[in-house]
Amino acid sequence: MRIEQNTTAAEALLMALKASGIDYLFANAGNDFAPIIEALANPRLGDAMPEPITCMHETVAMGMAHGHYLASGRMQAVMVHVNVGMANALCGLLNAHSDNVPVFLLAGRTPLTEHGRDGARLTPVQYGQELYDQHAMVRELVKWEYELRYPEQACGLVSRAAALAMAEPRGPVFLGFPREPLLAPLPPGVRFEPFPVARPSASYPDPAAIDELAQWLARARHPLIVAERGDPAGKVGTSLARLAQAHAIPVIEIMPVRNVMPSSHPMMLGHSAGDQLEAADVILVVDASTPWVERLHRPGPGKRIAHLGPDPLVGRQPVRSFQTDLAICCDTAAGLDALLAALPPPTGDVERRRAHYAQLSEQRRRHAREEALRGGGKPVSGAYISACVSDVLGDDGLCFSELGTVPDYMDLKGPNRYFFTPYSGALGWGMPAALGAQLADRDRLVVACVGDGSYVFANPVACHQIAEAQALPILTIVKNNGMWNAVRRSTLGVHGDGHAARAAVMPLTSLEPSPSYSMVAAASRAHVEVVEDGARLAGALERAIDVIRNERRQALVEVRTSLSATH
Repeated sequence: MRIEQNTTAAEALLMALKASGIDYLFANAGNDFAPIIEALANPRLGDAMPEPITCMHETVAMGMAHGHYLASGRMQAVMVHVNVGMANALCGLLNAHSDNVPVFLLAGRTPLTEHGRDGARLTPVQYGQELYDQHAMVRELVKWEYELRYPEQACGLVSRAAALAMAEPRGPVFLGFPREPLLAPLPPGVRFEPFPVARPSASYPDPAAIDELAQWLARARHPLIVAERGDPAGKVGTSLARLAQAHAIPVIEIMPVRNVMPSSHPMMLGHSAGDQLEAADVILVVDASTPWVERLHRPGPGKRIAHLGPDPLVGRQPVRSFQTDLAICCDTAAGLDALLAALPPPTGDVERRRAHYAQLSEQRRRHAREEALRGGGKPVSGAYISACVSDVLGDDGLCFSELGTVPDYMDLKGPNRYFFTPYSGALGWGMPAALGAQLADRDRLVVACVGDGSYVFANPVACHQIAEAQALPILTIVKNNGMWNAVRRSTLGVHGDGHAARAAVMPLTSLEPSPSYSMVAAASRAHVEVVEDGARLAGALERAIDVIRNERRQALVEVRTSLSATH
C-alpha cells in the first residue's frame, strides 16, 4: 500500500514493520502509545500493519516474540511504555540477546516538549519519566539502536533495523521515538512505499579451513561433535545428523537450548560430557556458546578443537576461554554440508566405530527409560515427568522447559522439539515462549514445563489471560517442589559440607507454603489438575490434551514433587 502524504509517522512505521515481515506487535501500552493506537484504529490501513496483541505484562510480550521466532523463524515486534516498560522488558531482552533471537523492540519516550507542539507533555508523569539517556538501558543487549527524529525517517529506520536483526548472528534491535515525531505527518512531497531491506545471504566457509578440519576428522581415532542449538527451520539438525551418521562421529548436546539431533539417532550420545570429552582427540564445536564448563570438563592437552558457526568466537561474551585451534565463520548448515563433502569415504575403522557408538546410544536410551520409570511413584521424580511429557509430545509436539524437564529422559523425534531457558537465565521465559510458539502454529501441541519458581516469574495471571484472550490452548506443567532448587544446587556446589547443606531449611531457597498454582490457571477458565502420585500423571496429561484438542482450551497440570525426587 502506498503511503499517502497525510500519513503520520506512526502509520508509516507500522506499515514498514509489516512490510519487513513482522506479523504481530506484542504490546503493553502507555500514554506514549496514543499515535500508535490511533494508527492501528485506522480502517484505511487494514492488513497493512501488524496485528496488535495486548499483553498484560512485558515479560509475556518479550517471551511470546521469542517463542514465535523459535517455532516459525520469523521475527516479531514488541512495543513497551517508555523507561518503565523497558525495565520490565529487560529480562526478556537479555534472553533474546543470549539466544541470538531477533526481536524488534520499540518504546516511546516521554514527550520532548512542554508546550507549542502536538504531543507535548500533559501530565506530571511525563516529567518524572524523563531520562538523560533512555537507550542506555538496552544498548549492550541489541545489535542496533536509534531514535526516530523526523517522520520521513520511519520506513528507512524500520527496514534497516529489521534487516540487521535477521543478519547472522541474529539478535534484537531497538527503536525509540518521542511522541511528537510520531504524530507528525510526512512532509509535503515525500511519497514513498515501505520497502524491505534484504538481509545478507548465507555465508559459506573458507574452503581451506574446511579441508583442514576434514583432514583432522579423517585421521582422528575418537572424533566428537558438541552441539548446543540449531536453526528454526531444522537445517542444522538435518546436516549434522547426515554428517554424524556418514562418518560415525558421536554427538553430545550439553545443556541444549534448542535440541539439534533426534534422540534415536545412533550417533546421539546424550547431554553430558561424561567420558567422551576426555577420550576425544578431535572435537568439533557446532554453534555452541558454552560447549562445556571448563572447571568441570576441561578437555585436556593434545586435542584439536574447532569451532564452527556464524560467530565461532561468540563476541557477545566478555569471557570465553575455550581452546580454539580453528574457527570457521559461516552459516552453520552450509559449513556442515561443506565438511561432509570434503571428508574422504569412510574406512573400516569408521564402520567399527559406527557399531560401537550405536550400541552405546541404544544402551544410554534404555537405561534412561528404566531410571525414569522407577520414579513413577510418590513422590514423582523429575526423570519420570520428563518421560511422560516426551510420551505425549508425539512426532511434532514442542516442549518449552524452564527447569521442568531433563532431555536425557525424553525421546525427541527431531530437531527443535525441545527448547530450554537461554543461558542468560532470566526466569519467566518458558510459559510466554510457549504461548508465542502456539500463536505461530495453532494446531501444534505446545507444552510449557516449568518449575514453580519459574511459573511465578512468568507473571502467570498475564499468561493465562492472554492464552484465553487469544485462544492459545497450551499445556502448562508446573513442577512444584516448593524450592528454588537451582539456588540450592549452586550453594551445595560451593559449600557441599557447609552450614547451609546441614540446615533443616536452606536459607533463601524455600517457597513454602506453596500457593495453589492450579487456582491461578482456573481463574482464566483453564482445565486444571493436581498430581502427587506418578501413577496418575499419564492420565492427567491425557485428559489435559483431550481438552486442548477438543475444546481448544488451555490446561495446567500441577505436579507436586520433592527435592529428593528431582533430577
